[in-house]
Amino acid sequence: MKKIVLSASRRTDIPAFYMPWFMEGIARGEFEVVNPHNRKVTRVPATTPPVHTIVFWSKNFGPFIDGGFGPRLQKMGYHLFFQFTITSEDRVLEPRVPPLAPRIEQLRHLCGTYGPRAVNWRFDPVCLFRRNGAQIRDNLGDLTRIAAAAAAAGIRRCTASVMDHYPKIGRRTSSLADFAFVEVALEEQAGVLLRMEALLAARGIRLFACCEKELLAALPAGSTVQAGACIPNGLLMELFGGELSLRRDTGQRVRAGCECRVAVDIGSYHLHPCGHGCLYCYANR
Repeated sequence: MKKIVLSASRRTDIPAFYMPWFMEGIARGEFEVVNPHNRKVTRVPATTPPVHTIVFWSKNFGPFIDGGFGPRLQKMGYHLFFQFTITSEDRVLEPRVPPLAPRIEQLRHLCGTYGPRAVNWRFDPVCLFRRNGAQIRDNLGDLTRIAAAAAAAGIRRCTASVMDHYPKIGRRTSSLADFAFVEVALEEQAGVLLRMEALLAARGIRLFACCEKELLAALPAGSTVQAGACIPNGLLMELFGGELSLRRDTGQRVRAGCECRVAVDIGSYHLHPCGHGCLYCYANR
């Protein structure tokens, strides 16, 4: 059977909220995954083999680390890769995400335990907004602090994207009298990305963009920002050996520039609602 990558998960935060459910699937040897569009149920194998790597996505790896899930999974033969989203501390944008200090400590722990190449730092999304009718702001206020800690932990990659203005987000913020997201021109977005690029480059970290084909085309020729793959099967083979498909994942936003390689996402928007309550979230209603 061909080896596969499990994505856990783009649709919710399994390490923060659903590790008991995840481990039940591992013990059972399969996950039942409901397609969010047609509701079709697919059984996905959870044994190794065929599972080569589990890619965990989270804004809070505290429960994952405290529960000792990583060493348990490694002993069972799974390779682990981590997508860790750490953005600036802001109780309006991310009301139930832990404070920044413990998240930085979690990043240090993951890098020290699994190696910094197995951890990808995401600053995602970059948000532009107004508070109380004042001038446009962004959420990059803690970027310097996070970048310094990430670089010290050995991180050399950061993935970012600019917030997409889905209608559900507009409905979510319509009742807030003193806050509004702002959609700016592509040139202004490019300026934000260039500012991030320079700040990160000074600390030895390269910036990658997620699903930002038009924005990348708007950057000047000298920019080193390029499209990134959040499911990087080539890197996974380099880190852990074995063979994986290098086909692009056609279930993702390929037209928007997604470079992810084929994987199977086992999360559910409906069955596993994320508890962070982020104002810009595309997954929750």
